[in-house]
Amino acid sequence: YSGTFDCFRKTLVGEGVRGLYRGMAAPIIGVTPMFAVCFFGFGLGKRLQQRKPDDILTYPQLFAAGMLSGVFTTVIMAPGERIKCLLQIQAATGETKYSGSLDCAKQLYREAGIRGVYKGTVLTLMRDVPASGMYFMTYEWLKNILTPEGKSVSELSAPRILFAGGMAGIFNWAVAIPPDVLKSRFQTAPPGKYPNGFRDVLRELIREEGVASLYKGFTAVMIRAFPANAACFLGFEVAMKFLNWIAPGL
Repeated sequence: YSGTFDCFRKTLVGEGVRGLYRGMAAPIIGVTPMFAVCFFGFGLGKRLQQRKPDDILTYPQLFAAGMLSGVFTTVIMAPGERIKCLLQIQAATGETKYSGSLDCAKQLYREAGIRGVYKGTVLTLMRDVPASGMYFMTYEWLKNILTPEGKSVSELSAPRILFAGGMAGIFNWAVAIPPDVLKSRFQTAPPGKYPNGFRDVLRELIREEGVASLYKGFTAVMIRAFPANAACFLGFEVAMKFLNWIAPGL
């Protein structure tokens, strides 16, 4: 593909609308527990650094709390990402090896055990730990900036929450794209192709395609990042307000 829109056009022509959603079952199944664990990890990271519940954390402390969140989510993300990537590339190879997400998981486990399912976990950590730190720190920073003088952050309007969440998603992926490119290449490679892990992937990618290849897919990711994360944070804030309303002392 020559770029994002060329990929979109060829996928639509060759596979139809369903081709745009190939490999989505695995992330959809994992998205609810993943975000639950994600926000739990961030909350835990904050509490571990607070001496008192009402202590205000610095931005580096918020970044550290976000990094802990990335460690938590990798347990769920790594196998889902592996399955998603394999299903997404098989159409391009012309070989239909997997009939769906469950079949892919079964075959991976049969071929290499749990290690086959979790292939690329280190690269997922390298992506999600710093990116999650940036994600939450940016969101909290923008919320503070967007809060009118004399008002509380908890009173922030929905459009401002959407903007803060969307921008947090963009900052998150600005950090995450290079390790994500390496992860996807490693997770979809034949067994034994990269014996030294991500170092071999990095060397090959830079040698053959240059440093710019580490940001391959930048446009497509950014098109998705703003609306998806804006909706995510708005949903989180609404859910928290609802929970505080039905169980204020919890």
